[in-house]
Amino acid sequence: MNYSIETANLSKTFTHSKKLGWPCFSMKKEKTIAVNSVSLKIQKGEFFGLVGPNSSGKTIFLKLLATLIPPTDGKAYVNGYSVTENTKKVRESIGLLTSESRSFYWQLTGRQNLVFFAGLKQFSLKDASRKIDQLASLLEIERYLDRRFLEYSSGIKQRLSIARCLLGNPQVLLLDEPMKSLDTKGAQYLRTLFKKRLINNDDKTILFTSHSYQEAEILADRLATIEDGLITFCGSPGDKSK
Repeated sequence: MNYSIETANLSKTFTHSKKLGWPCFSMKKEKTIAVNSVSLKIQKGEFFGLVGPNSSGKTIFLKLLATLIPPTDGKAYVNGYSVTENTKKVRESIGLLTSESRSFYWQLTGRQNLVFFAGLKQFSLKDASRKIDQLASLLEIERYLDRRFLEYSSGIKQRLSIARCLLGNPQVLLLDEPMKSLDTKGAQYLRTLFKKRLINNDDKTILFTSHSYQEAEILADRLATIEDGLITFCGSPGDKSK
């Protein structure tokens, strides 16, 4: 069976220093296990949810898969490529949606932002313009493209972030809290886009995180729950209640 994402005992430990009190003010090293021996297999074309509270390890897990931080132990493969040995190939295979909008240039328009990010992917200006128009139509943001990013609502910012994710036509999408700050209409629109267009029509694989089990249950083909870096459940949504 072909897997888009596969991890084996993937772990990440952070070491930080803690200052001890009077009279010595010495430093003590402490370790925090953010991701603890996670083993998951996500099939090609699957819509997979990772659910957990804040600080449970969801975002760190995505960053490990996206090669933004190196694992402490274990292995991970995205689109068949090792995240430690084939970093460039992994990055070419993924589109990453973060829950932060600080990486955009707020004084520029949405179009100018996307042209800039397309340039980082070696698009020509002509190809970038064509791709941006296609994505704007797909995401129904054509009339917002030439407004400055700082004028956007949270929903339009999220749609522009998804457009940036899709610029390079990645096969694997890593989406961190994609429904965050959206109203009911906006969330429903993205659910339809993800499932009917990106999964069913374009055969992409999506791994998304959420703090809401109910939200993930509606969206996901399968899901896993994570707490303190440990996977506590993995299966179809209906299995958890059995």
